[in-house]
Order: sequence, then structure tokens, then C-alpha cells
Amino acid sequence: MPVARSEFDEIVPCEFYDPADLLEPDELYSVYEIARLLQGLDPDAEIEVETEEVLLDWAIPWVMVNADDLAVAEPRSDDEPGYYGLRDGEE
Repeated sequence: MPVARSEFDEIVPCEFYDPADLLEPDELYSVYEIARLLQGLDPDAEIEVETEEVLLDWAIPWVMVNADDLAVAEPRSDDEPGYYGLRDGEE
């Protein structure tokens, strides 16, 4: 249900990180690690499963929107996620 703007003390622009501002050029990250980084957390931070699910709701669209700037590495095994990083021009 919509909420009146007047119910909030502060409303700020909705801005997301550019991939180059978020990711290190020589590192690859799982979508779980990207989700944490988007919230200003350490990529290895311990968080509750419910919180991680909410963060993934933000991270997955971010990866899709920024796909032109990202490269992906296939999982090394069936039980491992894919990893994303900045494109370096070789992909």
C-alpha cells in the first residue's frame, strides 16, 4: 500500500554504485558478495539468510543493468556460484 511522502523525515535520490566504484579490477565476486558490497558491507560479512535474500533482490538487477561493464566466470564446480568482475577488454 502506498505511503504518503509526508510520513518520512528525509527522501534522498536513488543512486547505485557504478561497477568501477564498487569492484576491484583484479577480483571476481559472487552475486552474494556483490549484494553485501552494495550495502557497504565487507564481501565476507556474516548476515542472516533472510537479510541475504533481501540484498539479492537488489544485487541481481544491479548485475543485469550493469552487464555491459561486467565479465562473468563460469563456476569452477557444480556447487559454486558464478563470479562477476569488471571487464578488462579481453572478454
